[in-house]
Amino acid sequence: MTISAEPIIYGLIFVACIVLVNGIYLVAFGKSINFNNKVNRRLDLLEKGGNREEVLDQLRKEMTQHMNSQSIPLYSLLASKAQKANIAFSPTQLIMVMFVLCGVAFMGLTVGTQTSLPIRAVVSVMMGVGGVFYWVNSKAKKRIAMIEEQLPDAVELMVRSLRVGHPFSSAIAIVAKEVPDPLGTEMGMISDEAAYGRDMGETLKHMAERMDMQDMRFLAVAVTIQQTAGGNLAEILHGLAQVIRARFKLFRRVKAITAEAKWSGMFLSVFPLGALVMINLIQPNYYDEVKETSVFIPACLVVAGFLATNVFVMKRLVNIKV
Repeated sequence: MTISAEPIIYGLIFVACIVLVNGIYLVAFGKSINFNNKVNRRLDLLEKGGNREEVLDQLRKEMTQHMNSQSIPLYSLLASKAQKANIAFSPTQLIMVMFVLCGVAFMGLTVGTQTSLPIRAVVSVMMGVGGVFYWVNSKAKKRIAMIEEQLPDAVELMVRSLRVGHPFSSAIAIVAKEVPDPLGTEMGMISDEAAYGRDMGETLKHMAERMDMQDMRFLAVAVTIQQTAGGNLAEILHGLAQVIRARFKLFRRVKAITAEAKWSGMFLSVFPLGALVMINLIQPNYYDEVKETSVFIPACLVVAGFLATNVFVMKRLVNIKV
């Protein structure tokens, strides 16, 4: 009995593609682009000698460039996620990275496997493009999750600033200095745009729509209503901070409760495929007798349809909005 190592090689090459794109990103933009950095990226750029207007223009370009490039074929599928992740790569650079990863994957498959040239070419393209999609999607999820976690504390910091006598614009500036990325840079941009005359409520609304965050929409609406109708903004934001924190805790609780059902659905869909791969590795001739029958292909399509339906149905069942 001989077990082929090619599936492991395929997996290692795909992981290498993801690691490589992240490494290129860090080398190109430095540690300031990392979410774990204590000093947010806007402050880091200002400390390196950039003036306020240049830094604002650079950050604004990075945050809008992806949605402005949806006309590029296939890039529209990635643009929304890239915008939420605030990928500093330009769309052209991101596409170039895809080509680089495709080349690296092709070389890896050529050296490590015995597959034919057409299959290597198709799989390398899938790995290169898929690696970038996976990396951007994971970046977007991580960034949005961190902003959701940072937002209640940021709003409470605004409340404390307002209660000691600071205007709201100064409260935003304090948050921009005290809160790390990713929210720190976002608030810094809002502070800079307000300093150049843009309406604060409009800026917050634009940020909420760009990131598609309901809690940020609440903040934008609260500020806009206070600007038009008046009222005690500190008390309004204090109540909002409690609502956001309660929603965040409830969301985490719902996520924990539905985790078992989510992973059960994934396991039930992945296990048959894993079993099929293992059977073919251990005993390649196991399905020879049924491969030639007329019902083999239709049966495979039916099973694939059931597995896909299971993934879709389970995802819909556990997708509970909070």
